Order: sequence, then structure tokens, then C-alpha cells
Amino acid sequence: MKIDLKDDEILFLESPQGIVGVVKVAKENKMQFIATQDEEIVQLLEKEDIIAVSSLKGNKRSIRSLAYLTREEDSPLVILNKNHPSTKRLSTVVSVGDVVNLNCNITPGTHPEQTVLCSTHELHDLEIKKTSTGIELNRDVQYTIEKF
Repeated sequence: MKIDLKDDEILFLESPQGIVGVVKVAKENKMQFIATQDEEIVQLLEKEDIIAVSSLKGNKRSIRSLAYLTREEDSPLVILNKNHPSTKRLSTVVSVGDVVNLNCNITPGTHPEQTVLCSTHELHDLEIKKTSTGIELNRDVQYTIEKF
């Protein structure tokens, strides 16, 4: 399923238990800094790459906020250890890159590899892949597009 997505739009993939928002990196190629407990990883992003934000509480406002901080303010991504107590309180998490795979069997905020993102059971195994005009999904899902 291919979906056109402009730089000033946000795509919401919706399920009964949560929502994933997707925006393009836009503007220009850039570096994304990923902070783990032991190191800082630099990920190079192309302007067609995607920023995917998952809200396990279905909160569009938190998705917009985190997407904005990642895209416009170059906020680094912070990765926690799996046994960190704050992982239980994370309700909104983000991944960036050319492809993001949604997974309901991982601990939110604990994966430095940016190809996987915690999601709800209904969106499990959904693959979001960048295209030159938007994104491509590996299956049909309910979605809406709004101005970002």
C-alpha cells in the first residue's frame, strides 16, 4: 500500500489501542544523535527518510510534539536499558530511518537500532518504508493525513 506524504503533513496509522504518526525528515539530509548508556551513535538521515512516533495511549498531541522535537529541534534519541524503571512509563517512542518495523513484543525505548518501534498488537509486523513521494506499507491499515 503506497501513500503520498508531503513534507508539511503527518500520517496517522490508527488502531483501537494506539496510534503511530509518520513524518518525513524533510528539508535536507541531517545527522540524528542516538544516546545509549555507553555511547553516542550518529545516524545519517536523508530528507526522504521517515520519523515514526508511536503513542501507546493514542495521543496525537504527544506524537506531534516528539516528531517536531526530532525533526525541527534535532533532539537526540535517548535509549534506555531494558531493566530501566522508566521504560514502564514511556507511552510515546520514536524511530527514524528509511524503514521502520512495528513490534508489540519489545520494551519501549530500549532499541538503539532504528529499524524497530514498539507498537500495539493491531499494528504488529507493519513495515513502514520510505519512498520518494511518501511511504509504503506492507499491508492495508486505517489511516488519516493531517497538516503537520
